[in-house]
Amino acid sequence: MPRPLDHARRAQLLEGVIAYIADHGLAELSLRPLADYLGTSSRMLIHYFGTKEAMLVAALESHRPDIGAMFTGIDDPATLAARLSHSFDRNTSGDSAVSLRALLQVLGAATVPGSPFRPYATDAIQALVVPMTESLRRIDPSLPDPEASATLLVSGVRGLIMDWWITGDTARVERAVTLLVNQAVAVR
Repeated sequence: MPRPLDHARRAQLLEGVIAYIADHGLAELSLRPLADYLGTSSRMLIHYFGTKEAMLVAALESHRPDIGAMFTGIDDPATLAARLSHSFDRNTSGDSAVSLRALLQVLGAATVPGSPFRPYATDAIQALVVPMTESLRRIDPSLPDPEASATLLVSGVRGLIMDWWITGDTARVERAVTLLVNQAVAVR
């Protein structure tokens, strides 16, 4: 009979998986070095998660913020720009930065044909686009294509976060976030 799962240990392993990916990258991820880092064995990782891919998805899902709450109460472009700037600041430091770095790597890996991460990546993108679309509808009910504008904002901010991590140019990137929001909701 298989050993029952220790849910507290599983949660602890998921935290470590995110930290490992943020520090070591996803491209060359192998279970044995990851297991060593986590203080366990590759056999135990398979016991807890089934596959390496399932483990990565579970780790990312355990760190997904409440996206809907992020866009609650937004009814003008200035508030949206401020909320996105605040989100940018929050997600580029501390624990949020660790999980966002891992997420960006998984999104990149999902672009490979046949990637096991594609369903998760699609869901992660929709988890942002849908509430952003609703916010844009509240801001301007006459906006011709709020879903396309939301897609522009979500993808643009994701790219700007990557830009910031590469260049460290906070002032330029924050100005770009504001410009992106203003253009997404004002251009007809």
